[in-house]
Amino acid sequence: MPFPTDVRVVDLMLNVPVSATNEEWYTQFLPLLMDKESRQAFKMPAQYMFKGIPNFDGVDDLIGHTFAEMDKHNIGTAMMGFYEGSDHIAEIGRRFGDRVLWELPVNPNEGMDEVRRIKRLHKDHGIAALSIFPCGLNPQVPINDKKMYLLYAAAVELDIPVMVNVGVPGPRVPMAPQKVELVDEVCWFFPELKFIMRHGAEPWDELAVKLMIKYPNLYYSTSAFAPRYYPKSIVDFANTRGANQVLYAGYYPSGLSLDRIFAELPEVPFKDEVWPKFLRDNAKRLFKIKDPA
Repeated sequence: MPFPTDVRVVDLMLNVPVSATNEEWYTQFLPLLMDKESRQAFKMPAQYMFKGIPNFDGVDDLIGHTFAEMDKHNIGTAMMGFYEGSDHIAEIGRRFGDRVLWELPVNPNEGMDEVRRIKRLHKDHGIAALSIFPCGLNPQVPINDKKMYLLYAAAVELDIPVMVNVGVPGPRVPMAPQKVELVDEVCWFFPELKFIMRHGAEPWDELAVKLMIKYPNLYYSTSAFAPRYYPKSIVDFANTRGANQVLYAGYYPSGLSLDRIFAELPEVPFKDEVWPKFLRDNAKRLFKIKDPA
């Protein structure tokens, strides 16, 4: 099944580095990490899982460099994290805002203050999605916890997807809040909610497929996985009844280079008709992206 080179890709997890190593992104994890290696040796909290993490020593224009890398691999639109008050984010918006979908990392521990923040930033900055890392919150919050319901309700009201890490987390923190079985209750109670599972769902990827068959508004993105490691259950699902529910997402620059991702993608055994949906069309529909993208 040849990889199409003429599809303008939508990448649902890509960010512009803020420094040579991006260690600034991971300070939030420090209180949760107990082992010495994670605290002192790792530059990113799941470093043991990745080889060849991109480094940007000597790159003066990190924003321009990132969008040049996107162009090299025919990525038209990228979903990036939005951080209020960041000069870095503001400059990305000024230079390339028409190619960015903003996702807002949110914290259910903040209660109604967080709901009000979500609505304000959605109105002022066009937030396209909410993102939640249940195991990375301090304190951690399970996917089906009552605190989460405030955020899910806000997403339904604003008609935007919520992107949630599921499965065993990479950082060495407890995994219980991200068990895939917890997604079932959320999809049952919020049938309108567009829920996108991030970061693999392993070792419960087969359960993730079962739940996607059950719930039409449940989706899977391939974030944080090199293409050679996409779960077979997910590839098989995309090639059969799940072609509309599996979406491409990378992990640049946190753990993977775009060169590696796009070198490995052609080896994924998707059917010909699945590739455009996976790389572009499903994301365009879900996030209401207008051409060109």
